[in-house]
Amino acid sequence: MSYSAKTIPVVRPMLRCVTQMRITLMGLTSAALLMTVFAGQARAVEVQEVVSDGGITAWLIEDHLNPLLTMDFTFKGAGAATDPSGKTGLANMVSGLIDEGAGAMDSQTFRTEMEDRSISISFDAGRDDFGGSMVTLTRERDTAIDLLRLSLSEPRFDDEAVERIRSQVIGGLKRSENDPGDIASRAFFKSIFGDHAYANSVSGTIETVKSLNANDFRTFVRNAMARDNLVIGVAGDITAAELGPLLDEAFGSLPAKSDLPTIPDVTPKFGGIEVITQDIPQSQAIWGQKGISRKAPDFYAAYVMNYILGGGGFSSRLTEEVREKRGLAYGVYSYLADMDKAEMLMGGVATRNDAVGQSLSIIGQQWQKMKDKGVTQQELDNAKSYLTGAFPLRFTSLGNLSGMLVGMQMEDLGMDFLDKRNSLVDAVTLDQVNRVAKELLEPEHVTVTVVGKPEGDLSF
Repeated sequence: MSYSAKTIPVVRPMLRCVTQMRITLMGLTSAALLMTVFAGQARAVEVQEVVSDGGITAWLIEDHLNPLLTMDFTFKGAGAATDPSGKTGLANMVSGLIDEGAGAMDSQTFRTEMEDRSISISFDAGRDDFGGSMVTLTRERDTAIDLLRLSLSEPRFDDEAVERIRSQVIGGLKRSENDPGDIASRAFFKSIFGDHAYANSVSGTIETVKSLNANDFRTFVRNAMARDNLVIGVAGDITAAELGPLLDEAFGSLPAKSDLPTIPDVTPKFGGIEVITQDIPQSQAIWGQKGISRKAPDFYAAYVMNYILGGGGFSSRLTEEVREKRGLAYGVYSYLADMDKAEMLMGGVATRNDAVGQSLSIIGQQWQKMKDKGVTQQELDNAKSYLTGAFPLRFTSLGNLSGMLVGMQMEDLGMDFLDKRNSLVDAVTLDQVNRVAKELLEPEHVTVTVVGKPEGDLSF
């Protein structure tokens, strides 16, 4: 047998009727749960760990209802934070180029082969990690695996493709120069991270992107994509016995070890309000303070707390006070962001210039009120009911399932996470939430970045 596998049973509970959902980084960073209901009954799902003959590991959920297979994978620690000085945007450029021709196939031939066979292969660079995904019909999976192998092991980086993708990236960077949300994000990250790599834009700058060349791209692929930092999730119409050899085919030719720089630890510097003047009728504001690690014992208490504060859409206090009662903004939100080297509790609002001060003041008051007085039992009960009921509805595709399996491994959540996640939410008590609110929330140490022409005094 060309694989080893261990199995953990997971139960798909019945769906609950839910009217609204906001997906944030809190529930499972980038993870997912596929829920399927048959005649009102739950259906068991098996999460299997498959280890190929070559020692490549993947987590698998079999689903033979449709002839479809999805695979998500991540190279840990290979994100934009590793871009060398003067070459920011490198990982992002590679994510756009690596499927633009490989092996003997130029870009047009490679893309035509995928399109003719209904195969999708794509890549994405974040600050911390570099990931990709593949979707294929069962009958085309051998071809899809071969195309994936070629893109990872033999990318071409032809001049035509490089210049075309470079032009697209530069076009996006030029548009972002006048986008208030992008301006606010860049300034915010710069203000809290200073000269740390997290302060750099994932897309780089026009100047750095112009300087990148094929040698840079090949060096990145050689150093970043290896078997030791590879995490794989697979879902769909395939068995564990069939998957093992395909793992070796797709990833077996990668180097055994990655060669990536160590990203230094960083303590974000929070506090203060920065205004970037832009002649627009509506200002964009984002804010942030210290957060909490996904692995912290109090994570679920913080997760529930934030849902009540600003993560619950129309159910949140911020939406009730800023939008529903006063009509100051269409949307206002908060969320927990957990990066490898920093954790933050962040939020945002867009409102007309003459309402920025009032909006920020109200948001700051709600921050302080939750810190001082906590939440009520009714708020807690409603939040837990929603969060346990909505969890299945977030993830309704095989692609989300394979992404979930990657997230579970990245966060060390265990193979039984899907079975126990709702019990972790249900176990959160009122005392826990209110203690975490008192310890975590720091309205006096919130960084606020505003882009626009806000009127009057600003405070949080």
